[in-house]
Amino acid sequence: MPVDNFPPPDRTLDALANRLEASEDYRVLRRLRPSVLNHRPEGRGLRTGLFVDLETTGLDPRQDEIIKIGMVPFIYRIDGLLLGTLPAFSRLREPSIPVPSLVQDLTGLTPEHLAGQTISADEVTAFAPDASLVIAHNAAFDRPFLERFCPAFVNRPWACSMEDVPWEKAGFEGRKLGHLGLQAGFFFDGHRAVDDCQAAIALLGHTGFPESRSALSLLLERARTVWKRLWAEYAPFELKDILKARGYRWNDGSDGRPKAWFIDRPPEEAEDEIRFLRTEIYQREVDITVRPVEAADRFTSRV
Repeated sequence: MPVDNFPPPDRTLDALANRLEASEDYRVLRRLRPSVLNHRPEGRGLRTGLFVDLETTGLDPRQDEIIKIGMVPFIYRIDGLLLGTLPAFSRLREPSIPVPSLVQDLTGLTPEHLAGQTISADEVTAFAPDASLVIAHNAAFDRPFLERFCPAFVNRPWACSMEDVPWEKAGFEGRKLGHLGLQAGFFFDGHRAVDDCQAAIALLGHTGFPESRSALSLLLERARTVWKRLWAEYAPFELKDILKARGYRWNDGSDGRPKAWFIDRPPEEAEDEIRFLRTEIYQREVDITVRPVEAADRFTSRV
């Protein structure tokens, strides 16, 4: 069923790579070769996922703009078995504001590349209307931008391949996409939206977790769970670095939510997080604001 869109590797070089891999003294990195399906499979228990990656002019979705959208649909079984990917969407967009030089250096997208390029919300909406789940590697960044640009994504369930997979349980260190890929034995052209999507999807197929589970199966389990959002209201200013290092994010209060640090945790970890706040941050018994967060509201400012 999968079909390889790339030319076959050089057999001589491949043989050399295999010899090196057979030795304990070498590790070989191979260029990522996505598993692209030659047709969309049908059957019970199959679902379509959509991996998205954006390039933007900056970090603030209220004032910065999207300059590139990459989307890759993929087919998976509900038990987390990844079957392969479908043809991708990759488009550029000229923003109404300047692209900072740092962003140009990082992405390779200059004003000349973007001049006259457009993307409509309707095009984005129509690309994968049957997606059961939208995934990004750092969905807390991508989701607000994409929802603002294309309202059709507001009510879709989202998951995050960075936050929703316990990579450390499979022996990985860190959560940056490029670093995870290197540890998995492949390399790719980073900060290229579709390449980033394909790399993340390949990682979701990794089965080195306890009980031979795949990264995707663990992500799906998390995505089906109602999470808890904990608010560290009136936390001492001098302890903000501790909260930030633990994964808390700051909300400035301009959206009607508390002006405070907050974090999302799966329900089984909520009590431990409350204990941490009372012991390490407030150092006394306090009431912690806890709100449920379903997949349709995760990584948003709606909760």
